[in-house]
Amino acid sequence: MEFVVSKSALLAIVLAPLVGTIIAGFFGRRIGRAGAHSVTILGVAISCALSGWVLWQLVGQGAAPFNENLYTWFKVGGFEAHIGFMVDKLTAMMMVVVTFVSLLVHIYSIGYMAGDDGYQRFFSYISLFTFSMLALVMSNNFLQLFFGWEAVGLVSYLLIGFWFKRPTAVFANFKAFMVNRVGDFGFILGIAAVAWHFGSLDYATVFANSTSLVGQTMSVIDGHEWSIATVIGICLFIGAMGKSAQVPLHVWLPDSMEGPTPISALIHAATMVTAGIFMVARMSPLFELSDTALQFILFIGATTAFFTGLIGIVQNDIKRVIAYSTLSQLGYMTVALGVSAYSAGVFHLMTHAFFKALLFLGAGSVIIGMHHEQDMRRMGGLRRYMPVTYWTMLIGTLALVGTPFLSGFYSKDTIIEAAHHASAGGSWVHQYAYWAVLLGAFVTAFYSFRLLYLTFHGKERFRDAPAAGHADALPHAHHDVHEPHESPLSVTVPLVLLAIPSVLIGFFTAGPMLFGTNWSGNIEQAPFFLGSIDVSAARDVVAALAAEVWHGPVQFALHGLTAPTFWLALGGFALATVMYVWKPDLPAKARATLAVPVRILEEKYGFDTLWIKGLAGGSLKVGQASSVVDSKLIDGLFVNGSVRVVELVANLSRRIQSGYLYHYAFVMIVGLIVMLAALIRNLI
Repeated sequence: MEFVVSKSALLAIVLAPLVGTIIAGFFGRRIGRAGAHSVTILGVAISCALSGWVLWQLVGQGAAPFNENLYTWFKVGGFEAHIGFMVDKLTAMMMVVVTFVSLLVHIYSIGYMAGDDGYQRFFSYISLFTFSMLALVMSNNFLQLFFGWEAVGLVSYLLIGFWFKRPTAVFANFKAFMVNRVGDFGFILGIAAVAWHFGSLDYATVFANSTSLVGQTMSVIDGHEWSIATVIGICLFIGAMGKSAQVPLHVWLPDSMEGPTPISALIHAATMVTAGIFMVARMSPLFELSDTALQFILFIGATTAFFTGLIGIVQNDIKRVIAYSTLSQLGYMTVALGVSAYSAGVFHLMTHAFFKALLFLGAGSVIIGMHHEQDMRRMGGLRRYMPVTYWTMLIGTLALVGTPFLSGFYSKDTIIEAAHHASAGGSWVHQYAYWAVLLGAFVTAFYSFRLLYLTFHGKERFRDAPAAGHADALPHAHHDVHEPHESPLSVTVPLVLLAIPSVLIGFFTAGPMLFGTNWSGNIEQAPFFLGSIDVSAARDVVAALAAEVWHGPVQFALHGLTAPTFWLALGGFALATVMYVWKPDLPAKARATLAVPVRILEEKYGFDTLWIKGLAGGSLKVGQASSVVDSKLIDGLFVNGSVRVVELVANLSRRIQSGYLYHYAFVMIVGLIVMLAALIRNLI
């Protein structure tokens, strides 16, 4: 029996969350809080179950990928725009990740948002986000991709500024919206270039004719000829830089922590920020045609991976530490894309979704237990008060730092190995990228265990001073000192469910998804992303790693114990242990000794100043200057000035045309005298 992916199932997957959004959003008051979360959870649960079924059909039953237009959006001349789905293994994997994490976030939000006045609105928003993300990953053309791309940006704006009465939340969502507009400008230019060259925005048509880009150039600036493939690749990646928060378009993501913690897990760890990674992997047939575009991607990713991770070392807000960790890990994924290890980047996207969502939701559990305190300097000793949160966050931390046998190890170390392989004989960019991701392992371990120690170990510092309200405090919350407590089951159950794949999923899926073997590494099979990701044989570093280092998950993990990555991570763990457990007075001394580097990190390398006071402030000054030119020169001189001239002439004319006969007779006599005088002068 030949299995075929059901069109009806795909429609149900994408529309079920939208139905929940409409019901909770428009009828939230009628159905109440329980009705709002029930209908949205049901919609996402349906999507999750059907997404898992579709993935099973593609992987386990050998179903053919689905690619079909469902509706003609518009037709102009010979150009047609459609709404349709392209569902292959890459898409199906993303669908499962998005819906599974979203489902757990929905359940978690029942407990986290229990006291909020905007309860129904919140559930409507997060369900709408799920719909938008599914529309993005399931699209079969660039125009629908752009629709989903902008929709997740819009919902992100609404969710970051969910507590819209706070000036900081309003500033954060506006910042996210505007920075993403910069990236989206490049993105839409890339889409326009695709439409201009191929005459179509359909994925299948563009990919089938991608080799037509070879040798083709276009005039960009001052007559300089650029490869069209390079222009398309760089423009599309600029869009990914905004959505996936790559330097220098990364500044919005840390501030987005102003939204409720479930949003941090849903948007900024598991789904929205990985949209750019998914997009580049999907467009691999185009990116493979430009070495320049790939090196640009590699440089940006390496810079993001290392330098944003350093900022996490000096953060004291528990959510912001995890936010900078997200930035760093997105950099790792981007490095994988830059060395053509697309499957490794997407694999890290998947594993990272589970353990980073776990860490964000764990941080939210801590915030609940600490009565909306977020400063780690006012925590400590929470391990005995919040055991479930502690152990699940410990698992997430171990996965994040790349502990062998845990899921993060298989994806993260594959990226580092791929960067190492590409650096052999590669350009300086490849060398730089390898050292950036390698040293990033030390940085990641240090800030991760610093967070764990400051929060759960050591002295109970929350008794030293009254708690202060921070970004995630509910508007009506009180900040008296309370005894910490474990979170309710609606919060801890999702933590446990996320901890399980954080431990196991890498072990069982690294072989099939990366190296074309079964989970044990023994049986050769077709590559998981065959037909979804296109890599030239000369740059297929993952295939090279399959032959060199992959002999099953156990051997790969044992090999990892001898790799420099493991020892650097162990060094970061050891330094954090010494500074925050054995000698807790050492951080203050280190801060005083390293005052200048610490200040640079606290200032975030000046990027916020550059964007807010430089670009945004400069644009404001240009606007103000334009306003002066408009009001004083254009409006004042030309518009109002011409009015005044007309008014002056009219006043003079009105005085001459008095209507009195003797005035006209006098003028006639004067005129006659002037004429006679002129005539006599000519005769003489």
